[in-house]
Amino acid sequence: MDGKHMQIGEVAARTELSLRTIRHYEETGLVAPSARSQGGFRLYTETDVARLMVIRRMKPLGFTLDQMRELLDATDRLDGDERLDAAEREELLARVRAYQHAAAEQVEKLRVQLARAEDFEATLRARSDDAAP
Repeated sequence: MDGKHMQIGEVAARTELSLRTIRHYEETGLVAPSARSQGGFRLYTETDVARLMVIRRMKPLGFTLDQMRELLDATDRLDGDERLDAAEREELLARVRAYQHAAAEQVEKLRVQLARAEDFEATLRARSDDAAP
């Protein structure tokens, strides 16, 4: 990481999350600014932005804040400096795989919903085209 710090407005623009949402995730302990400026402004790093992107991607798939926290904890531990024994590492990887499977199931459900929505829109378009003079 390059160590560059960003204020919350830049983070909001990059993640397409509102300031209010980012602050909410901070209050719930999902992501915390890595530092504060001398003026007390929250300062975020690329790692913080990456965490927010994980959260942003999980939310539409119906994952709860607790599930987001659990997955982030697992990936933090897998990516961290802490030495993990083989059993701990396998347990964490199994947790990540379980979330991957759950995400795949949700993606498939969304594909079905999207196909139905596209069929519906096409039906309406055909009807409106038929009605055109």
